[in-house]
Amino acid sequence: MASPPEKSAENPPRKSGWSWFTSFEYNKESDKPGDARNVLLVVAALITAVTFQAGVNPPGGVWQDNSNGHTAGRAIYATHMGPFYVFLISNTLALSSSIFIIVLLTQRFPFHFEVMIATLSMIVTYGSAVFAVTPNESVKFRYILFTAALPYVLRFLYQMCRKYKHCVRRLRSCQNPCSGCA
Repeated sequence: MASPPEKSAENPPRKSGWSWFTSFEYNKESDKPGDARNVLLVVAALITAVTFQAGVNPPGGVWQDNSNGHTAGRAIYATHMGPFYVFLISNTLALSSSIFIIVLLTQRFPFHFEVMIATLSMIVTYGSAVFAVTPNESVKFRYILFTAALPYVLRFLYQMCRKYKHCVRRLRSCQNPCSGCA
């Protein structure tokens, strides 16, 4: 069982009471960035595996026959269009985000090119499986494609905003913009 952390003058507790959550928080002084990266890679890989499996084998399974107005191989859950739509969008967002994390954390690693090919293949496989089990009338696929691209677009916009703020700060600190200090 975990014991409460010792109080030190350098790192006073943030809250009045000790919580067992604080013993699991990332600490810049004691935790190594490489260890944090490894933990994030494991968590992202688990999320990727679970969401991929859920997309390929949707909850409730697929119809086994062509009767009563349904088609064999289509998701049974898709008969409830609203909940299935929420599931598909959320699952796609989770898969795309976790794959994005894996790609970012393996940057400059050996075999990064192979990791990129594997993740791209995985995304294509997921997309084709989702398209195969989803009835055409239940989901607008442009929303799924937008959802899959959302983590990449948000990161790009975030980076552009940071760069823009940095450039604006540099221009404001320059007394004479024509003197070449920018």
